[in-house]
Amino acid sequence: MSGGSLHGALARVAASDRLLVALDFDGTLAPLEDDPMSARALPEAAAAVAALADLADTPVAFVSGRSLHDLREIAEHGDDSPVYLAGSHGAEFWVPGEGQVATAGDAAADALRDALREELTSRLADLDGVWVEPKTYGFGIHTRVASAADAATARDAADRLVAERAPHWRRRTGHNIVEYSFRHEGKDSAIAALRERLGATAVLFAGDDVTDEDALASLGDADLGIRVGDGQTAASVRVGSIQELADALSALARMRASSRQ
Repeated sequence: MSGGSLHGALARVAASDRLLVALDFDGTLAPLEDDPMSARALPEAAAAVAALADLADTPVAFVSGRSLHDLREIAEHGDDSPVYLAGSHGAEFWVPGEGQVATAGDAAADALRDALREELTSRLADLDGVWVEPKTYGFGIHTRVASAADAATARDAADRLVAERAPHWRRRTGHNIVEYSFRHEGKDSAIAALRERLGATAVLFAGDDVTDEDALASLGDADLGIRVGDGQTAASVRVGSIQELADALSALARMRASSRQ
């Protein structure tokens, strides 16, 4: 989208009574890394998030496929943070001033998760560059630094095992990762839950990957969806890079501060 059109879209949501700014993290605020746990937000993106979170009636949330524990680590998210978190694609939540929202346990599902994760880790151990990431409700198969052949082998092995042992699990794909989970929440349900909890009259959501499209497609006329980078999207706005998104979020913070004086 052109600079003028982006400016107009930002100005429109900046005037909202209560604006929820919801953001994916990896590839949206932070560059993708070969070691996923080394990901950190660009300084400009972190500064824009902080500026928005300081404004009245402007709650900010990170909405990520990461487990809540890992999201807090890479986001450098302390117990005093004003930023809401939705981890595991919306199956886990953290609320400022309250902490993690309790969820009901499922011992049988946890046991199956552990068994499948252990078996896959063993099966894929000889594939260079393939890593099985533990997740709260399943696991992810990372292939960012693997050869194309080894990546295909890993995905096929995981698909076969899950189809045989856990056909009811949800499968998601992303940038050099395939994820499996026994919880079926998506980022669309995360946005809906945050919107209701916070009484938002409008939502800005930004993301860069396939899993973000659930949330982008769920937005209404009063909202604004931003896609970071290439790929088919339901977003009305596209920016070319994380830096461009950081600039847009900084501009939004200035507009909203001005509009509320």
